[in-house]
Amino acid sequence: MPQPELLVFYGISSPWAYFGAPRVGEIAARHGAKVVLRPIRVIEANGGIPLRTRAQPRQDYHALELARWREHLRMPLNLAPRFYPCRTIETAAQAVIAVQEAGLDAQAFTFAVQRALWAEERDIADVPTLQDLARATVGEAGAALVRDPALPRHVAQWHANLAEAEQRGIFGTPTYIVNDALFWGQDRLDFVDRALAKAAS
Repeated sequence: MPQPELLVFYGISSPWAYFGAPRVGEIAARHGAKVVLRPIRVIEANGGIPLRTRAQPRQDYHALELARWREHLRMPLNLAPRFYPCRTIETAAQAVIAVQEAGLDAQAFTFAVQRALWAEERDIADVPTLQDLARATVGEAGAALVRDPALPRHVAQWHANLAEAEQRGIFGTPTYIVNDALFWGQDRLDFVDRALAKAAS
């Protein structure tokens, strides 16, 4: 039987993707699934709206939900992190693509980047910061993959990820995919768990 696969389309600066990352790893490991990370930006073509352009009541409720989930998951998170919104997410996202292509632990690296932004007040648009995070999680080989500008094939993959997300009908992140079924939001991970259990049986 082929190994089950869990695709993760996510914004690397998304707090919801940060909340979901530890459970993604646990669920995938439990079912012997391969996690494939697909970092993307806001999918405006399918109705995605950047947080800071939403009406204020929606922004206020967003903060309320973050606080609730922070308490529920017992994960550290600053509701107003110093370096959010990010100056750019492309450098970090393309570094994840490079780390994954190299066969290194892209999940560990991406979670370190997310934690740096949301819990450690670090600037994930800063190349030396990203190199330090890569070095700590995937070693010197990973640190060497953090580049600005990124290699053309990693930039191309970044754009291809967004095109694939648009084609699949994804409109928000994180969105998890098992056997072409979409599950939007880290609060749907119980359904992802069930889908992977079925795929693995």
